[in-house]
Amino acid sequence: MTIVALGINHKTASVDLREKVAFSAEQLDRALQQLTMQDEFAESVIVSTCNRTEIYCSLESGTPEQVLQWLAEFHRLDIEELAENVYSYDHNEAIHHLMKVACGLDSLVLGEPQILGQIKQAYASAKKNGGVGVLFERLFQRTFSVAKQVRTETNIGASAVSVAYAAVNLAKHIYGQLNNTSVLLIGAGETIELVARHIHQHSPKSMTVANRTLDRARNLADEFAAGVISLAQLPEQLANADIVISSTASTLPIIGKGVVEQALRTRKNKPMLFIDIAVPRDIESQVAELDNAYLYSVDDLQAIVNENMATREQAAEQAQGIIATKVDEFASWLKSLDSVDIIRDYRNEVTQTKEQLLERALSQLASGKEPDKVMVELANKLTNRLMHAPTKAIKDAAEKGELGQLAQMKKMLGINQE
Repeated sequence: MTIVALGINHKTASVDLREKVAFSAEQLDRALQQLTMQDEFAESVIVSTCNRTEIYCSLESGTPEQVLQWLAEFHRLDIEELAENVYSYDHNEAIHHLMKVACGLDSLVLGEPQILGQIKQAYASAKKNGGVGVLFERLFQRTFSVAKQVRTETNIGASAVSVAYAAVNLAKHIYGQLNNTSVLLIGAGETIELVARHIHQHSPKSMTVANRTLDRARNLADEFAAGVISLAQLPEQLANADIVISSTASTLPIIGKGVVEQALRTRKNKPMLFIDIAVPRDIESQVAELDNAYLYSVDDLQAIVNENMATREQAAEQAQGIIATKVDEFASWLKSLDSVDIIRDYRNEVTQTKEQLLERALSQLASGKEPDKVMVELANKLTNRLMHAPTKAIKDAAEKGELGQLAQMKKMLGINQE
């Protein structure tokens, strides 16, 4: 049995190719069902996200090249082009790669937590379609456990490593809780969308999106039940905001010192936090000179991000140590499943039991005990010893409702087999 991991990600392939190799929800079930029907693929799980597509297989007789061939045929791609952009691991390296991915160590943003949920979903889909057996059940459950341990015992996810996330963390650090704050987001691009997603999780009292194009602002605002205003409305609406986060493509500042002065007078000098993520700047630097106006630029946030990234990189080294230990443990368990070793160990255990009981029986005969009674006792004790382990396993499986395992043990023990 060989465990193989084959895939492409943001490091090895362009967005164009990653899109072609990705599996839609409709394709995923069909792909998993195809894999389960092929004799060489014993178990299969497909992980497909915007940044990676990976196929994990336990192969009875196949090779990584056959996995690649199947992937190319499924998506109707040129196998040579695909081969130039894929990576492939087997045995312990495949196990290590899976655990590394689940811990966020192979992600575009080091330590991001979303990938673990995506792998759990991939495992659930594979299990639903018959792609998960005893081996992958244990492998993926062990992987989830490792990811949890890494999150608990290291700082891999403790610090903000994107400017958008750092902006929200800064606001939270200053205000403590954001549920009593009014937030104004200026712009409607990708960065502001990320800010909106992060800040929405903290349930602010209100959120408003200001943009030059109102339709684009509405598309973003509708997702978060936010209000919408135009840039022309900023002077009259600015006083309503406790937190202002701006990221536009404007070549000139959108908010000047005078507008902020007026807003502070309207607010009776209640403090305002300004976070300017734009380059060039959206907010005049002179705003920082005003009392009760606190301005942070993208450079301030980048310094926080750089410091936090160094912390995550240290945590990643700790995580690699944890993963290495768990890979060795899983490899030891996998080795213990070798049929030759199982047969040898079982034979040794049965032989040892036989010799112990036979020695006792011969001793009883030598002491003059009736042969009939000695033979009956030997037969009973030998039967009970040999039945003990399978009987206990059957009871445990029955108590847990593991019908599949019960059926497997019934087959293994030859019960009612024609």
